[in-house]
Amino acid sequence: MKIGVDIGGSHIAIGVVNNSGRIVEKIEKRLTSIEKKDIKKSIEDYIIEQTLRFMNKYEIDDMGIAIPGTAVDGVVLTSGNVKIRNYNIVEKLNEKIKLPIRVGNDAKCAAIAENIYGCIKGYDISLFLTLGTGIGGAVFVDNKLLKGNVRPGYEIGHMVIDKNGIECVCGKKGCFERYASMKVFKDNLRNALGLTETTRGEELLEIVRRNNPNNDNYEVIENVVSEYIENLTIGLVNIIDIFEPEIIGIGGSFAYFEDVFLQRLQKKIDEENAKRTARGHIAIKTAVLGNDAGMIGATLI
Repeated sequence: MKIGVDIGGSHIAIGVVNNSGRIVEKIEKRLTSIEKKDIKKSIEDYIIEQTLRFMNKYEIDDMGIAIPGTAVDGVVLTSGNVKIRNYNIVEKLNEKIKLPIRVGNDAKCAAIAENIYGCIKGYDISLFLTLGTGIGGAVFVDNKLLKGNVRPGYEIGHMVIDKNGIECVCGKKGCFERYASMKVFKDNLRNALGLTETTRGEELLEIVRRNNPNNDNYEVIENVVSEYIENLTIGLVNIIDIFEPEIIGIGGSFAYFEDVFLQRLQKKIDEENAKRTARGHIAIKTAVLGNDAGMIGATLI
């Protein structure tokens, strides 16, 4: 058995994963604003508490941690969405947890899991994105994950799509994730409808699902959705031009909005490909493993 940890900008999920990639038990929590003020301690305390509990119930061999950012040799060099830098998480956890621990980028962990068990399994050239607080990405060529020489690389979310655009947590302006992450979509929809941050993603999904021309806010909601699909298409078409994938997989909280986004996104991508390059249809699929992909993939790195 292995322990997989998925750290996000607003949550931590921890689970026990067997050798077939199945989650035997898991637990997760949302980070409060108070916990985010001392994010390192909050992460450490929760991981240690839950891991020791799991170790008393299961025979655990090792642990993998997925985090949004760049990690090398157990050190999180930077994670803009979690707001930590140069953090040796393995060293800190090993003070209490006597297990081998590996750390990897969350999108790449999710991609590895989906490549073995999920939506991009069986393809030679595939692209996988996680759309959540930010945008993470991974590319497989000859069914192998592409990696940089020094750092993991392939930071798709920080591809610039507007040089004079919105400032990103990475320090650049106009990054893809500042226009097409699910956080951006949800924030834009809340702002357009005058809703507060307490309006959860599930409620926003129902608002979009129920939208029709008879609603008072129909045009407002439609404009937010259309702009989001447009921005997501810009980034995806750029990436398609570079890598020519056979399949595109999308995970993160985007998967929950599959019924309101996916068909429109597929149509837009097909139109752009036909118009610009006469390229054939490239299927877009949502993650089979849902938000568990990062946790499962963390045990595979």
